[in-house]
Amino acid sequence: MQRMGAGLLAACGLWALSACSERALVAQPVPAGATVLALGDSLTQGVGAAAAQDFPSLLADSTGWHVVNAGVSGDTSAQALARLPSLLAQYQPELVIVGIGGNDFLRRQSTQATKANVEAIVRACLDAKAQVLLVGVPEVNLLASTGWLKDHAMYAELAQQLGVPLLAGAWSEVLAQERLRSDQVHANAQGYAEFAQLLQARLRQVGLLA
Repeated sequence: MQRMGAGLLAACGLWALSACSERALVAQPVPAGATVLALGDSLTQGVGAAAAQDFPSLLADSTGWHVVNAGVSGDTSAQALARLPSLLAQYQPELVIVGIGGNDFLRRQSTQATKANVEAIVRACLDAKAQVLLVGVPEVNLLASTGWLKDHAMYAELAQQLGVPLLAGAWSEVLAQERLRSDQVHANAQGYAEFAQLLQARLRQVGLLA
């Protein structure tokens, strides 16, 4: 009984800590008309769907934000980091949605280097006085071809470390379903619409979207 009681206390403590951390991440609402930067690779660009079916376009339509699609197909975290300063200077966004790293995983690049690049991206955005939403990206694993995907652990680690909200599991959920994919690594129009809905729900949850 003592062990059970201790376990319950520990679980309650972890729940309370998680709840406090979640409350601490509640951000300032981004008003309609504000500039939002979506930084990423082909999943942000919208490869696999027609023009205006990418998730930044869908997000702009439903929020009234001016969403800049800064997704470049094939980009690695290092390449996204290299072009970020000019994007921040040009657009001065109030919010940056960061979803990068998939090409690093596909090319078997160093996880340590990828994590350092994503951390540098988030810090640069915060230094530019922009709020940040970090998007989890699925890791490459042997079961991916069977439809079993999960986010790479580094995204949750970085979100906690840097104190920014995380959209976890959205791409893993979408890309695990054949009906939502145009190929093995890209969504189709329905998949991008599904992702946009998950994104908006998370934005509301953390207070970035009223």
